[in-house]
Amino acid sequence: MPVKTAYNVAVVGATGAVGQKIIQLLEDKRFPINKLKLLSSKRSAGKRVAFGNKQIIVEEATPESFAGIDIALFSAGGSVSKELAPEAVKHGAVVVDNTSAYRMDENVPLVVPEVNSEDIAKHNGIIANPNCSTIQMVAALKPIKDAFGINRIIVSTYQAVSGAGAKAAEELKIQSQQYLNEEEMVANLLPVKGDENHYPIAFNALPQIDVFGDNGYTFEEMKMMNETKKIMHDDALSVAATCVRLPFFTSHAESVYIELDQEDVKVADLWEVLKTADGVVLQDNPAVQEYPTPLAAADKEEVFVGRVRKDPDHSKGFHLWIVSDNLLKGAAWNTVQIAQSLIKNNWL
Repeated sequence: MPVKTAYNVAVVGATGAVGQKIIQLLEDKRFPINKLKLLSSKRSAGKRVAFGNKQIIVEEATPESFAGIDIALFSAGGSVSKELAPEAVKHGAVVVDNTSAYRMDENVPLVVPEVNSEDIAKHNGIIANPNCSTIQMVAALKPIKDAFGINRIIVSTYQAVSGAGAKAAEELKIQSQQYLNEEEMVANLLPVKGDENHYPIAFNALPQIDVFGDNGYTFEEMKMMNETKKIMHDDALSVAATCVRLPFFTSHAESVYIELDQEDVKVADLWEVLKTADGVVLQDNPAVQEYPTPLAAADKEEVFVGRVRKDPDHSKGFHLWIVSDNLLKGAAWNTVQIAQSLIKNNWL
């Protein structure tokens, strides 16, 4: 059977923020596409989206949409993935899903290509893209874990409003103007649209992302904790998270504390590991105030790490500051990287 050189690709959720990023990356990276099919809800069907020198009409996503599709990239919400991803697999497509629908399914690989690309080979038709906050953290920590061992992670996130969608970003703009005009700020969305109470995000910090579970942690925090263990292949790893929404638009930042297995590790040792880590950029020079910021990381594909320092009271403890664009590496770029790995390694 001849090896394919171009593939039929479907993007589900093509009109959303992540879907648009995926489409742009497919073009920018010259992904080997024979035919590109753009799919969405019935409401968005009929819109035209530019790809190269063409205008592609967005179609309503149905089970029949995946006939002849080789790779389907999903980013349209968990309920859509639950309904349509199995249908895509039935038609012979491999699905890369950017929702939480399949992340903790034991039969579905959860992949950050720089960390565990070999897991892609184990797929049964569906590969899950991790939570955006998890992706950037494990990308930075896995090379450290490989070199020195890590037994404990405590992370506090500082997450952009774009992680809650375009409407949340628009509400931040409106609330900011209301505050500056000394008007009452109107909150309808955050921290969680479906929850009873909503609070302004402008000039504020909301220590809730997603709903609370019975254990007092939010679903976002539990995602980070569970997904990190799965990606790292280490159920014994101790992970705790606090996830906070802050009033900026793009890129998530994280303050991460780790405890290593090895003694006598120096900051310079971690620097050496991070300097050569795939997809990671070390920006760490306090003498000239060099460190990553969300604004500087926006529209960039890498994970940026700085403020690496040894804990003053724990001989194996270290602190790091990790920043990455949540819509790129945290979503669209990681999705496209998985698709690239499928082709490169003949894992379709």
